[in-house]
Amino acid sequence: MNTILIVEDEKRVADLLKMGLEEAGYITLVAYDGAMGLRLFQSNSVQLVISDIILPKLDGFELCKEIRKVNKSIPIMMLTALGSTDDKLDGFDSGADDYMVKPFDFREVLARVRALIKRRPETEELPSSISYADLFIDLNKRNVKRAGQDIKLSPKEYNLLVYMVENAEKVISRIDIAEKVWSTHFDTGTNFIDVYINYLRKKIDRDFDRKLIHTKPGIGFILSLEP
Repeated sequence: MNTILIVEDEKRVADLLKMGLEEAGYITLVAYDGAMGLRLFQSNSVQLVISDIILPKLDGFELCKEIRKVNKSIPIMMLTALGSTDDKLDGFDSGADDYMVKPFDFREVLARVRALIKRRPETEELPSSISYADLFIDLNKRNVKRAGQDIKLSPKEYNLLVYMVENAEKVISRIDIAEKVWSTHFDTGTNFIDVYINYLRKKIDRDFDRKLIHTKPGIGFILSLEP
C-alpha cells in the first residue's frame, strides 16, 4: 500500500485529507510543521508528499527543496491558499510536481494523487544520459551542458528540457507538455508553459549562435537545428 505524507498546519484540513485518503486505501502520515514533515519523510518510506506552503519552522518551498536533495523523483503536490502565478512558479521551481489552490474539492485531490503515484518512475534500466546536437544531459547527476558549458536549470526547467530532447525533431503541443511534464490536470489556460519555454530559451539558446528551441505558431514547440 502507498503511504502519503501530509504536511499541513491547519488541523481541520489535515484531518480531512487524512480521512479521505485512508478511505481511498492509502496509509497516511501527518505533520503539522515543515520540520516535522522533513523528519517523517527521512524516517519513513513515503510514496507521495502533500504539503502546504505557509508552515511553521520550515515553509513548503524549503521543505520541497530538502526532500529533493534526498529523493529527486518522489511526487510532491503543493496544496495551499497561495494562488498567484509567482507562487505557482516558485512551487514548481522548488521541485513540486503539482500545485493545487485551496479551497479544494477532495475528489480532485484524489484524482491528482492517483495520477501522480501512477506516474512514478518504473524500475526498468534507464539510459544514463541523452544528447542532441551539442546539448548533453547527464540523467544520473541531472547536469546539463551545451558545447561543454554548464547550464543551471530549475527542476521543472530540467524536466521540460529532458522531455524536449527525448522528442527532438518532433513538434510538441502545450497539451503534450502539460500531460508529460506537469500533471494531466494542469490548467492549460495559463501561460506557465510559455513562461518555462522562455526560461529555457534564455539558458539554452541565448549565448549560442545556433538556436535549438523554436515555436510553431498555433501548434507548439520543437527542439531542432532548423526553425
